[in-house]
Amino acid sequence: MKVILTIVLLILSNAFMTFAWYGHLKFKEMEWSKNLGLFSIILISWGIAFFEYCLQVPANRIGYKMYGGPFSLMQLKVMQEVITLVVFLIFSLLLFKNETFRWNHLVGMIFIVLAVYFIFKK
Repeated sequence: MKVILTIVLLILSNAFMTFAWYGHLKFKEMEWSKNLGLFSIILISWGIAFFEYCLQVPANRIGYKMYGGPFSLMQLKVMQEVITLVVFLIFSLLLFKNETFRWNHLVGMIFIVLAVYFIFKK
């Protein structure tokens, strides 16, 4: 159960993080935000990132071995990086139609997935 809960919380936290970090790049297309300055965009992104922390911190606590979870610190971090890439890939393909996903992006992501394999290897 802790494995699933940790992964679900990491996925949700990364969805908020991705939107906070990159979602604002689409704000110019929205009427309400056309005249907002950079400082306003930072505050909005910071507010969105708050929810990322509300999910990321519990995910790490629940998942970390020192708190009774199944994962080492290194495993949590590398797993989080792969989740970040997957969430970002889905986000970018859905919202940024002008961006292209190329073969070298895939190869780079495969190497990161291989990092997870080696980190989890006993």
